[in-house]
Formats: sequence, structure tokens, C-alpha cells
Amino acid sequence: MTPEAIRIISQIRGEFYSGFAAAMNMSVSITTSHPSTGNPPIAFWIDDRQQFNYLRVYAYKAPDELLPERPFILRLSVNKGGGIATAAKWRRGCRGLNQGWYFELTLLPEEVMDFLPWLVSLVNYQQSDCASFLPEPPHPFHFTTAKLPSLKDAWTQKAWQESKPSNAPIDLELNKLIPTAKSV
Repeated sequence: MTPEAIRIISQIRGEFYSGFAAAMNMSVSITTSHPSTGNPPIAFWIDDRQQFNYLRVYAYKAPDELLPERPFILRLSVNKGGGIATAAKWRRGCRGLNQGWYFELTLLPEEVMDFLPWLVSLVNYQQSDCASFLPEPPHPFHFTTAKLPSLKDAWTQKAWQESKPSNAPIDLELNKLIPTAKSV
């Protein structure tokens, strides 16, 4: 990654994790970066079931010295990815990693902060045992026709368009992910 891309993702991570921690109705901790192991910071929390959950913001694609024109695309992931196994052992009473649910969203850097309240709602939706609704996402989602839309992996339309060469065929776009207040 270029130094500018590294600076931007570091700034986004700090702002997003801090905002996420402030918005959650439970204690959320943020790790520090460990450059020697290649583990960037994560935000993590123990849910009501005493399971370890974590949030990561990282680069999916980024410009570098060899490909300075490469698009800058990020991913937000919850409970997906490596480098966190030892973090779960830090907490007393933790029953291990939450392996029952994960979510990954691919998006542009300028879209990340818009998703902060939506992601908090998604986490609360997943942890709730009662029927509730998730608000509409702040930017439309894109799903390929090869798989049905799920609450596991999503792209924003803009990130999908940025990631594809200009001559690539366009797939079907679907925006309804789960029941929302507007769709009932």
C-alpha cells in the first residue's frame, strides 16, 4: 500500500472503532497494532452469551507503488478473519469465539463511517432473541446472481463497480437483505 493509503486506513480504523465502542450498549475494547506480527487493531466485545466477537477494518484492494491506479476498497468484517485467537483468551469467563455468525461488507473508504450506526444495529439484531428490524443500509448493496443475498457477505454498489474492469458484465443488483421497517 502507498503511505497515503496506510494513513487513510489507520485514520478510518481509529474513528470507526471509537465510534463503534461508543455506540454499543456493552463494553468494547480496541487492541493496538502489532506490526511485527502483521495484526492490525481490532475492536472486540463479549456478548450476552459470553462469546468473543470482533470487528476488523482492513484493505481489500489498495494502490501501491507498482499499481498506483488500483482502486482503494475496504472491508468491514465481524467475526471473520485471522489473527484474533489469542485475544479471546484475554477475557475471563469467555466461552470462546462466536462462530455462529459472521458478516463481511466490502465498501469504499468514503462509505465506511456512514455504515457505523447500521453496523451497530446489525450486531444488536444478531444478538437479540426477539424479532426486530434492521434499518435500510446507508448505501445500496450489490449481490451477484450466483448466490442468493445473505446477511453474511455484501458489497456496496459503488465498491462493486470500482472493483470491476470497465468492460466487465454487470450482475443483478439486489438491495433487500432482511426484513426492514419499510418492507413490512
